[in-house]
Amino acid sequence: MRIIELIIDEEAMLSGIEAISIVDRPAIEEHFIALSKEDKVELAKVDEEKRILMGAALIPNKNIYRQNEDEEYYIFFSDDTVRQASELFLMRGNQNKSTLEHQADLHGLSVVESWIIEDETHDKSRKYGMNLPVGTWMVSMKVNNDEVWEDYVKTGRVSGFSIEGYFTDRVEMSQDDELNSPEAISLLEEISDALESKILNLASYSDYPDSVSNNAKRALEWAEENGWGSCGTAVGKRRASQLANREAISVSTIKRMYSYLSRHKGDLKASKGYSDGCGKLMYDAWGGKSALSWSESKINSLDK
Repeated sequence: MRIIELIIDEEAMLSGIEAISIVDRPAIEEHFIALSKEDKVELAKVDEEKRILMGAALIPNKNIYRQNEDEEYYIFFSDDTVRQASELFLMRGNQNKSTLEHQADLHGLSVVESWIIEDETHDKSRKYGMNLPVGTWMVSMKVNNDEVWEDYVKTGRVSGFSIEGYFTDRVEMSQDDELNSPEAISLLEEISDALESKILNLASYSDYPDSVSNNAKRALEWAEENGWGSCGTAVGKRRASQLANREAISVSTIKRMYSYLSRHKGDLKASKGYSDGCGKLMYDAWGGKSALSWSESKINSLDK
């Protein structure tokens, strides 16, 4: 079974931890401690007024089982990536972003403490019976939401933290591998898409205009008859297939769509038709001018 190391590319459009979700079955298999007074919730009891959840957000070098339609595999995060993720989470002001089971956005939950375990014996987590390795990213989350505390925490319906974010995997190529830069970028983008849709369960959208789908269909039909030649990457061709079939695409993909179409306006102008270079063919494969307008509008609406 493959074991994949996930890393953070800070230069990518989307990277790092966006939110922390409270879930029933955390992937890292570590439960949090609910700090309360009246009832023993999970493992400890302190002051009722605190309403604080404490637990691991990421554990370094711990294999996490994953499965998609094609295979079963494990992912893991190195010590450096765990520390990087914890720092970026706060630097980007995400401490008030939380969700329930990676779906519903929650209000009134804030990360009030964040630290990396650096001492096996004297770390704060040891006081509450947690035996986690050095390098673990710990968080304490304040719950100022009565419904979440009463209906989910005290009842045990949620038991741990689970991260939401954007990662890529470390691609290790042998000396025999000969990927040029566009192909390598395409490979990483494809990996990112898979992680977004199958690991992180992010929101996706299919409300783009029919003209977007029709542009992609025209490009695919022409390529099927005439071949792609040297045009496009695996990701560009996959994007055409997604749009032609009106598949839902993630926010990351929408931003990538806008980035690509914005950068390649000049290629479109220089290409009079599909047989005249790659400009118009690949522009339509990504949905064409309609996709540029839609993606810009969608990004603006999501940012509000």
